[in-house]
Amino acid sequence: MTGFAGSRAHGLLSELDELFAGFDGWLRGQYDAASGGFYYAPSSRAMSGGPDIESTAQALNILERFGWLGGMPEEMKRGLVRFFESKQDAASGYFYDAHPAMREDEVMVGRAISYSMNALRKLGGQPRYALPVAAKQAPAYMASPEAYAAWLRSVPLVNSWRGCDRLSTSSVFIGQVEDEGKKAAFAKTAFDFFAETQDPETGLWGEGSYYVRISGTFKLHIFYDRFGVPLPREDRIYRSILHALREEEAADMCYIRNPIHLLSYMQVDIPPAELEEIISITLANMKRLLRADGGFSRELAHSPTAPNVAQVKPGEVYPDMPQAVPIGGGLVEGDMNAGTQALLIRAVIYRLAGVAAPELLPGADLARWA
Repeated sequence: MTGFAGSRAHGLLSELDELFAGFDGWLRGQYDAASGGFYYAPSSRAMSGGPDIESTAQALNILERFGWLGGMPEEMKRGLVRFFESKQDAASGYFYDAHPAMREDEVMVGRAISYSMNALRKLGGQPRYALPVAAKQAPAYMASPEAYAAWLRSVPLVNSWRGCDRLSTSSVFIGQVEDEGKKAAFAKTAFDFFAETQDPETGLWGEGSYYVRISGTFKLHIFYDRFGVPLPREDRIYRSILHALREEEAADMCYIRNPIHLLSYMQVDIPPAELEEIISITLANMKRLLRADGGFSRELAHSPTAPNVAQVKPGEVYPDMPQAVPIGGGLVEGDMNAGTQALLIRAVIYRLAGVAAPELLPGADLARWA
């Protein structure tokens, strides 16, 4: 990976940091001391159900990136632990939000396990109950590698982003398999399937625009990363990323984050001129999503009401989409989904540039957030 230097590089990185001038105030506004969790967006407070799992876990990730976890008051830490503990279902081991439709979205359910377990680990907590595999509540495809292979083939990839998200989520359950031989057999089944279905020309999976397919590839990279396996055809993926950045509109923060995150995972040598171009385009795209409240919106038009169905845009289709799980008011406002991605983008850009990222915001007095 080749960085770049000089006044142009310094200027771009300074512009990037300026985007976060009001972000700490926005983040503080989403904290709910009563539940211990964080809301998705300012408009979420007017909705029933309280803070959700993903937004709270994403807020914790943000606090970690700011370097604020060490100064977190014990009362706040205990509140966060109680929040995640309260979301686990005793019978199944799954973690659920209040909205009943959340339980029917396999991607949300799978992500909730990862988010909750990672959050509890950071906070020094533990799940109260056995996880789904140990509780014998895992999806039916976990019965055997053969059943898993059949399920993999059944997942439509007409929208790469949604389809690959479903495929990738299965790694959550494979990771819970205690027998290493069985775990390896499930993983091999997946990697064999991915090898068969990758487009050899673009390096991407499934159908859709370049940004949609890059987002699907990003989802699959999570599976590869879980097992420490490099992505195949990285050179092809890199050329596809350049094409998307140059030719398509990044109407979603995920379209900004997913390419840059893939670049940080792949072992490709980026020429300095192309790296400067990548960072310049990324910065320009982020500026379009910065809001007056100091946060970032997930989409250009607004903050999506229900992020769980925001992968499939107007004019796009995917069979058997789950019911929307609304967690925001759909306003032009900052949302946690976009905020956590914006900070991750910043970290990756500094890494790609070969520059140590300076402290973005001074240490917050989290005791005053209650």
